[in-house]
Amino acid sequence: MNFGTKAIHAGVEPDPSTGAIMTPIYQTSTYVQRSPGDHKGYEYSRTHNPTRTQLQNALAALENGTHGLAFASGMAAVDAIIKMLKPGDEVISTNDLYGGSYRIFTKIFQNYGLRFHFTNMQDVRNVEKLINENTKMIWVETPTNPLLNIIDIEAYGELCKEHNLLLVADNTFATPYLQTPLDLGADIVMHSLTKYMGGHSDVVMGAIVVKDDALRDRLAFIQNACGAIPGPQDCFLVLRGLKTLHLRMERHCQNGRKVAEYLKGHAKVSKVYWPGFAEHPNHEVAQKQMRDFGGMVSFELKGDNVDDAMRLLENLKLFALAESLGGVESLCGHPATMTHASIPREDRMLTGLSDTLIRLSVGVEDAEDLIADLESAIG
Repeated sequence: MNFGTKAIHAGVEPDPSTGAIMTPIYQTSTYVQRSPGDHKGYEYSRTHNPTRTQLQNALAALENGTHGLAFASGMAAVDAIIKMLKPGDEVISTNDLYGGSYRIFTKIFQNYGLRFHFTNMQDVRNVEKLINENTKMIWVETPTNPLLNIIDIEAYGELCKEHNLLLVADNTFATPYLQTPLDLGADIVMHSLTKYMGGHSDVVMGAIVVKDDALRDRLAFIQNACGAIPGPQDCFLVLRGLKTLHLRMERHCQNGRKVAEYLKGHAKVSKVYWPGFAEHPNHEVAQKQMRDFGGMVSFELKGDNVDDAMRLLENLKLFALAESLGGVESLCGHPATMTHASIPREDRMLTGLSDTLIRLSVGVEDAEDLIADLESAIG
């Protein structure tokens, strides 16, 4: 199936009891058994729920995987992946990843004997130097949040196979509409489904997709044992969102391009971060592994004045000042004080995440109206 058809049909089936074409919300905690151990595949909803099963199947299909696992949030999915490791193990990650991932790595798991290395991952040679006998996992996020740096998934897949490491790819910004990391050599794909996959800013959820049966069993054990699972109502909402993923992403990409080109030509803008520009770092890699360049755009103002950035954010009307991204409505944010506040300033500055950087999640409104909003706010 082509992606649009897959988004609507793959992984889901009409309800067997009624024929309902939309997966019902199975709002139940437990299931009646005929006799002990003799049931219809469901015993307790922390372990399995029919609504969640359909969502997990759909997610696996979209990512060209075999198994999907849904979690209560993107961070719960991150938590489950890192729990596969043991004290003394080491993880290599990008130095400009999402602040929440950085926080859980350094403030939670580092306390339990895990070690994390953060480095520029645009060149594989930077990472290969950090690999030792304790290294067990490489964690990539591409495009990165919020500088939109591009990491070559295929190159890291080859590196991980060479050194017998697990490759995890955070695919939240791209979604499987733009790239499918499992096809490029990743072992695990994770998502904050809260963002583009749900797409309507009305649900918080995360997911993991894998191809390997043994990996699935390890992660499913953690999912069940630790219990960070989503409820059926939220699963229903994401299932609904997936059916328009291809339509929304197409419009996000179109609008993202128009907004990025407008900002690039603005006299008061010093720099624009968007993977579709030929001069963007690793643009050639983005062309190779992505089908388009997405709706996330970051930029800085000339003069590097924090007050100017704050004034701009306060003056925007259509771009709502809020955490998160990937909804149908446009959002704006200030990473230094919002999504990446947990990263020390000196570390942020080293990676290029300045105090004046503004991040836009370009929605699916009419691009002309979004540009007019920016024009008015920038002045």
